[in-house]
Amino acid sequence: MLDFQASRWLMEGEVPQQAGNNHPTSIPTGVFKTSDGYINIATTGGKIWERCAQAVGAPELITNPDYATGPARSKNRDALNTEIERHTAQNTTTYWVETLNEAGVPCGPIYSIDQMFDDAQVKHLGLAQDVPNDQNRKITLVSQPFTLSRTPSKMAARPPEFGENTEEVLAEFGFSADEIAALRDAKVV
Repeated sequence: MLDFQASRWLMEGEVPQQAGNNHPTSIPTGVFKTSDGYINIATTGGKIWERCAQAVGAPELITNPDYATGPARSKNRDALNTEIERHTAQNTTTYWVETLNEAGVPCGPIYSIDQMFDDAQVKHLGLAQDVPNDQNRKITLVSQPFTLSRTPSKMAARPPEFGENTEEVLAEFGFSADEIAALRDAKVV
């Protein structure tokens, strides 16, 4: 997770500053408002930057001296992001994701939690799994973060209810049945 920042320090002795939702070295890369949400746009170099400017309908930004080079875009990041967002705010997240990806500019939606679980890829990967339980209660939890073809995983059991295993745990630590009963009577457990 520190590849860019660590390299900047180790190779150049540069202490990177906080960049918030922006990429620390690839500009413009970050979060942009749309008419109905937010997207993440990732430009990594001159050609993708040019495709991005064209796709958002701002080709004049390409030749603007404040944005014409990587160092200039870095120096003027906030102004450039404001210019781009002026355009992205005029249309929907879906529109921009499709338009920018079609132009060869990596872009994706920023989801709310309900939108994330409704995403086709998340559903395909089975990232939310129902957990078997004896109470015939619907329990759905986050599954493993990756899928392996030879060793598939699935939820095998529900987590215990609050205090469900207290007696077994205390017994494992050497408490007698009478001691556990005394703790229950005293409302310690």
